[in-house]
Amino acid sequence: MAYAVIKTGGKQYRVKQGDKLDVEKLEAAVDSEITFSEVLLRGEGDSVTIGTPFIAGGSVTAKVIDQFRGPKGVAFKFKRRKGFHKTKGFRRHMTKLEITSIG
Repeated sequence: MAYAVIKTGGKQYRVKQGDKLDVEKLEAAVDSEITFSEVLLRGEGDSVTIGTPFIAGGSVTAKVIDQFRGPKGVAFKFKRRKGFHKTKGFRRHMTKLEITSIG
């Protein structure tokens, strides 16, 4: 089975056809196709192609399943011995993808 390592949102993901993953928000409508051209590595069986830094002509196509917000996170600040503490919550905007093909 073919696999690839792609770069999106400042992170790298190892994907194969049929995988579902959550990435940082991408500007794309639900049920649309999106193509990643920043493919760092592609492998199939014993054959592995490594890019410098990207593979020329390499692409991974994915279908956008959902746009959503991730789980709550907490940013907590404090200064010791001063009685100062501050809590702030956040939720990241995420995109759920399903990998359709590796080229």
